[in-house]
Amino acid sequence: MRLLIANGRLVDPANKLNNLLDVLIMDGKIAKVGPELSKASTGSKALEVIDASGKLVVPGFIDLHTHLREPGYEYKETIKTGTAAASAGGFTTICAMPNTNPVNDNQSVTEFILDKARREGVVNVRPIGAITKGSKGLELAEIAELREAGCVAISDDGHPVMSAEVMRRAMEYAKAFGLPVIDHCEDLTLAEGGMVHEGRISTELGLGGIPAAAEEVMVARDLILAEQTGAHLHLAHISTAGAVRMIREAKTRGVRVTAEACPHHFTLTHEAVIDFDTNKKMNPPLRTKADVEAVIEGLRDDTLDAIATDHAPHAPEDKLQEFETAPFGVIGLETAWPLAYGLVLSGMLTLEQAVAKLTVQPAQIISIDRGTLSEGAVADVTIIDPDVTWTVDPSEFLSKSRNTPFGGWKMRGRVIKTLVSGRVVWSASSGR
Repeated sequence: MRLLIANGRLVDPANKLNNLLDVLIMDGKIAKVGPELSKASTGSKALEVIDASGKLVVPGFIDLHTHLREPGYEYKETIKTGTAAASAGGFTTICAMPNTNPVNDNQSVTEFILDKARREGVVNVRPIGAITKGSKGLELAEIAELREAGCVAISDDGHPVMSAEVMRRAMEYAKAFGLPVIDHCEDLTLAEGGMVHEGRISTELGLGGIPAAAEEVMVARDLILAEQTGAHLHLAHISTAGAVRMIREAKTRGVRVTAEACPHHFTLTHEAVIDFDTNKKMNPPLRTKADVEAVIEGLRDDTLDAIATDHAPHAPEDKLQEFETAPFGVIGLETAWPLAYGLVLSGMLTLEQAVAKLTVQPAQIISIDRGTLSEGAVADVTIIDPDVTWTVDPSEFLSKSRNTPFGGWKMRGRVIKTLVSGRVVWSASSGR
């Protein structure tokens, strides 16, 4: 199979490219990148052409933080629907968090996820295994077994490892097997009973608060342990100015730490929850304007290495509960790009920075051979119309769930085609 993506603006931060270039794909890989390839001899094989005039052509996006819910919670999302949503958002590789039922703390669950993804998924799925058995924070999972089965990292996800001793041992084992340790930084003794950021809004609404310190105390602990062990620590969904500051300082000392930010945390503040909309209830919660500004600055100066969605689908009936009892979490795969692009349009990030934080930099964190359009690379490609404006309609999402805080928002920039190994898996004109 031969496919030519012609006349597009190719943005490939891994190769420092931002030019009008064509991309020739053969047998699922990038065969050639260059100007006016359509004028060159195409040989005897048929050549399909995608005209990308006026469009951005970038490496397929990589999400380090996706909840696919399968096995165990298929009423919220499945591998089939979650990967479909990913393709509509331009993601060609997603990392499946382990908070399934049963928890992905062993080879059997990892193999189930990978087999299901091969049979029913439309994008690449890379499982993340649990740090501890059952994600209970007590006894380490079989980290070597998880690595052998195909996990690219370990994490207890929304269950912070409260024991510093357990986390230290996890880092030591993970380092031996070349795996990053991804931590949800939350001190449960400080966050207990909280639903929103602790501050003026929580007081006005009479809702329990989650202080910034709940995140920052654990960030500080994990940075100390990473420095001691030499392990690769990756900090999930950073939301506070204090956390950004500590990560920045740790990097200057050479601590092996990477971190991610989510679109909702650099777009919304805690004032958004005034209407008690449970689609704005997430953990970590929406923070203050100063925190949002710090997260954006962290992305700008590379303190925060990646943009991740923390796509957390919930069934409508779950989110229709009272604010106090509704579960934490929002979906994000299908709105991540326009929200990241919003930082470009406002001058806060360059286009190259925004693309890098969704492609090559996440790939480097989990050590996979993706995130570039280099000749010979797997042809995972995302094509974006940077000028189209559209209104978010959750009923049109491919995700099984609808719990987005951005319903009704007007967005600029939209993914129009997604290719995985050179095959179109999403096209805006046809849906799939």
